[in-house]
Amino acid sequence: MADSLLPDRHKQRDFFTCDVFDSFKDDIASMEHPVFSLSKKPDHRMLVYERNDTTIKIKPSYTGLATIFDKDILLYLASALMSAKNSGESISQTVRFTSYDYIISTNKSLGGTQYKLLKEGLGRLNGTLIQTNIKTNGKEVTKEFGLIDSWEVVKEDTKGKALAIEVKLSDWFYSSILGDAVLTIDRGYFRLRKPTERRLYELARKHCGNQVTWKISLTNLKEKLGITSQMKLLRFNIKQIAETNHLPEYNISMENDVVMFTRKEPPKESKAPKQLPKYVSKKSVEKYARPGESYDQAESRIKGLRDALKG
Repeated sequence: MADSLLPDRHKQRDFFTCDVFDSFKDDIASMEHPVFSLSKKPDHRMLVYERNDTTIKIKPSYTGLATIFDKDILLYLASALMSAKNSGESISQTVRFTSYDYIISTNKSLGGTQYKLLKEGLGRLNGTLIQTNIKTNGKEVTKEFGLIDSWEVVKEDTKGKALAIEVKLSDWFYSSILGDAVLTIDRGYFRLRKPTERRLYELARKHCGNQVTWKISLTNLKEKLGITSQMKLLRFNIKQIAETNHLPEYNISMENDVVMFTRKEPPKESKAPKQLPKYVSKKSVEKYARPGESYDQAESRIKGLRDALKG
């Protein structure tokens, strides 16, 4: 089906055609903040989140808020764009892709239902409005915008099934691509069945990253998840996931309502200093601390990197 795009490739200069890519990317801003609904039913809530100096207002369309499963579309597009960008190819804010490649890449089953779900997801992404002061690529966005600016089916089969899609990304999301404000995620993410599991993985990837551990109170975790369910249900779900241990890359455990994420194995590529100190002294922490990192955060990260390298 990718061949269906070739006839228009040299006639149109304002779109980028997705190619095959080796790794998936997620934008850091939406990994940090609960932008997407975790409900499997239409969610018509108006969401408002305030933390530190960041405020996010998320408004649904008449079809409801964009869901964590709708986000697969953005993950696919971000991955393809970053792959092309890293290869030195030119990219643009308007992207054309085949629905078949999207369905295969994001581990979805083939069938007519998926094409219908894709169009519904695009509608929710376009209709969900965000007003925020989150910074991407060093720029603070203060206007209200959709997760995507527009979308269009540019080719259908004889049964009306969408074969090729064209999407114009929002300035906010495209700015993340231009500024490399993305993280690589494991392909196993697309095998996770439950919305909460996907969100937990995102948070682990964002906050634990290549460190060995990340701890957070259950109360703060509930806020970062963006869920409205009771605390006892979240507590039960965390215990269940801890038992099955099926999150990609990370273990999860909980003690006294403190949830801890740990890496299952050391990262393949470490950005640790070439010579890590045997003991983490105050001088070492000050030397290797990153901009904006507290003393405790720097000490924990350096210890984690050292221990990971030992393993």
